[in-house]
Amino acid sequence: MSIGLYIHVPFCLKKKCDYCSFVSVPREEGLVSFYLAALAREMEMRSRCLAPGEKLVDSVYIGGGTPTCLTAGELASVLEGVHSFFIVSGGAEITVEANPDTVDSGKLAGMKKAGVNRLSIGLQACHQDLLDTLGRSHSFSGAAEVFRDARRAGYDNINIDLIFGIPGQSLWQWRQCLREVACLCPDHISAYGMQMEKNTPFFEKVRSGWLEECPEDLEAEMYEVLIDTLGGLGYVHYEISSFALPGKFCRHNLGYWHNLDYIGLGPAAHSNLGGRRFSNHPSPIRYAEMLEEDIPPVDWQEETSPGAGMSETLFLGLRLLQGLDLEGFGERFGKSVDEVYGNEIERLTALNLIERAGGRLRLTRRGLLLGNTVFSAFV
Repeated sequence: MSIGLYIHVPFCLKKKCDYCSFVSVPREEGLVSFYLAALAREMEMRSRCLAPGEKLVDSVYIGGGTPTCLTAGELASVLEGVHSFFIVSGGAEITVEANPDTVDSGKLAGMKKAGVNRLSIGLQACHQDLLDTLGRSHSFSGAAEVFRDARRAGYDNINIDLIFGIPGQSLWQWRQCLREVACLCPDHISAYGMQMEKNTPFFEKVRSGWLEECPEDLEAEMYEVLIDTLGGLGYVHYEISSFALPGKFCRHNLGYWHNLDYIGLGPAAHSNLGGRRFSNHPSPIRYAEMLEEDIPPVDWQEETSPGAGMSETLFLGLRLLQGLDLEGFGERFGKSVDEVYGNEIERLTALNLIERAGGRLRLTRRGLLLGNTVFSAFV
């Protein structure tokens, strides 16, 4: 059985974006070298605890922060460590998230040579006023040129990240942005509704009235426009927030949605391994110090109870448009979904939020718009 490997790079070039709640700090040369040495130690430590048959990696996802504020050589050293301590399958999907301001043709070529075969470009919005609202430092034209540079460098699997429901964003702007992005012909598009995360400058601006939150009905209309527009252009809507050309589904994220084992490396990274969930210390410095002392950098951990495992498998499976495999659920847990969640399923079916089709339980079109209501019923 193969696993997914997530690697968190906790650095941004100057500062994190105003809406971001992920762990990141400004890049400093001394701290980067400290982090890279610690990351190599964590790889060795995690690998040491795995049996040979458990070290097979089918996907590597390097996220952040801003992974591309590392040099191509630094990213190559990270992947060299992966190959040293794990068994990377020949066709493994290896993704790096890229901020348009931190890559050029030379870095893209260097990453490709190091083994990166999938790029995820954080565009987020197409209009400058919205990019300014988000605190992004790039322009749409600059991001589009990075995309074209990536194609010229040989990347044939590129994702573009978008956000809708941004304060001040109009439905017209969203439609135009989807058309502009579609003209680039990315292989994958991830589109997320704006999240107001506490303890971020963005949240404080909304709370204080400097920014006005997008109305729920407008955000819902944007989501429906997203589904219809990309579907009409040949993109497969395979997960709530994910659209891909045939054959370009994100293998790494599918592992999450099927509730499979994965290992997270780096500060604040989470793991789900052998019935145990744990996360690393969020402070990059403390994370590195613990590893320097040969101490596992774990900040929190728990054993996954059978009930929690069933709950997670169900609501994660419902994120997929094809839905949850009912027979597979029964084989995995020794109980049918109806035995455990019969009342909830009956109620949500009556509300036209979920339905059965082809041996699967899935969200209806209405359920897609009210996903959190559905998921909360199974938590």
